[in-house]
Amino acid sequence: MLYIGVDLGTSAVKLLLMDADGKIRKIVSKEYPLYFPQPGWSEQNPEDWLEQTVEGIRELMRDENPASVAGIGCGGQMHGLVTLDERDCPVRPAILWNDGRSGKETAYLNEVIGKEKLSEYTANIAYAGFTAPKILWMQKNEPELFKRVAKIMLPKDFLVYRLTGAFATDVSDASGMLLMDVRNRCWSRDMLGICSITETMLPKIYESYEIVGTLKPEIAKRLGLTADVAVAAGAGDNAAAAVGTGTVGDGRCNISIGTSGTVFISTEKFGADKYNSLHSFAHADGNYHLMGCMLSAAACNKWWMEDILKTKDYSMEQKGISRLGENHVFYLPYLMGERSPHNNPDARALFLGMSMDTTREDMTQAVMEGVAFGLRDSLEVARNLGISVRQAKICGGGAKSGLWKKIIANVLNLTLEEIESEEGPALGGAMLAAVGCGEYPDVQTIARKLVKVKQTLEPSPELVRKYEEKYRRFRKIYPAVKSLY
Repeated sequence: MLYIGVDLGTSAVKLLLMDADGKIRKIVSKEYPLYFPQPGWSEQNPEDWLEQTVEGIRELMRDENPASVAGIGCGGQMHGLVTLDERDCPVRPAILWNDGRSGKETAYLNEVIGKEKLSEYTANIAYAGFTAPKILWMQKNEPELFKRVAKIMLPKDFLVYRLTGAFATDVSDASGMLLMDVRNRCWSRDMLGICSITETMLPKIYESYEIVGTLKPEIAKRLGLTADVAVAAGAGDNAAAAVGTGTVGDGRCNISIGTSGTVFISTEKFGADKYNSLHSFAHADGNYHLMGCMLSAAACNKWWMEDILKTKDYSMEQKGISRLGENHVFYLPYLMGERSPHNNPDARALFLGMSMDTTREDMTQAVMEGVAFGLRDSLEVARNLGISVRQAKICGGGAKSGLWKKIIANVLNLTLEEIESEEGPALGGAMLAAVGCGEYPDVQTIARKLVKVKQTLEPSPELVRKYEEKYRRFRKIYPAVKSLY
């Protein structure tokens, strides 16, 4: 049988067709608009997600037998606020994960409700990107619109709802709403009260690999599939990517260099950082994970290359970079504020250390190193918790750069493992669908069988030493400029 994996990203939806042995038959990507109505705001039209997904699946299935598809699994951008009215129409554009408008509401939750209570209720504290602060913002700033809200859901759950009619979410994605009791994998009644919403407004929570329904007949017809195709609950993009890289079970690590950047550590036991610098979420494998997230990772490189240098030839711009660990230019990667570990939506990017002999290559190198230093900030929190991480899988668009991987391996002092099929959340979604359809007994089993390491990158002791000194200097920059934001 065949399985469709969906990665509902920030700029495009990526779809792949996988057979039961993990072979990828075809990949399709469809873009949609991203809107910035005000500085620091980020929105999308949920209907664009559906239309492009439908078009993508139709293209994916061209020349394939519709009856061969058993299931669909979705991974998707986390934390976004999607609101529907009683007629199931979007009340307003979706407010995305990288939207920073809810700073006051975030401060209210952390300072008035209190971080200790939030951590007790949800295992996490409030971040501007999370869903709960967005709900409070909408109640305060768009009260008439909020009165129309009948359903609150996450981006990939909107897609599942349109495909199946099932009002459902999964534990990994729901963990990032600040509405879920992560330890007990259920909605937190305390948080629902704080946000003045009812449980009927929220979807039913499933494990990521559980089947929530089948395709609605009219949708199946549009897709060119049979109506008995099963749809799994799916997972948040980082958890889905972790499944796709085999980061399941206990003590595994995955580094993702997508639009955002993450350090993802899987664990069989529930646990939380007492300072809440890392997110403590449920994992798509039925267990838990700790995650540090920086809001701008590959997005920094894209901004620098395409908006500033006006080029899309990334490899050419990196070609002249050779003096690793010796760059005198530093870059803070906070284009859209920052989450882990600073939790500051007002933080912004900056370059420091330019002089008359600074080159174009120095600036490009600084951007790549700044992202690597930001990732290390999260890894250091995990290490301070006593978690020993010596190797990690690496995925995401930024991981296609050999230079960037080399920088990351040495800044973080980790052995990096590249896998054969690095298709991120889309592959993870297809794998979850295969488990839900009974092709495999559990997530760990399918990961062991399908995920293969093709290449290992070891850090260099000399570069590790040089980057250690650079990282110590990098860590001093944010505290020095924090008051200026």
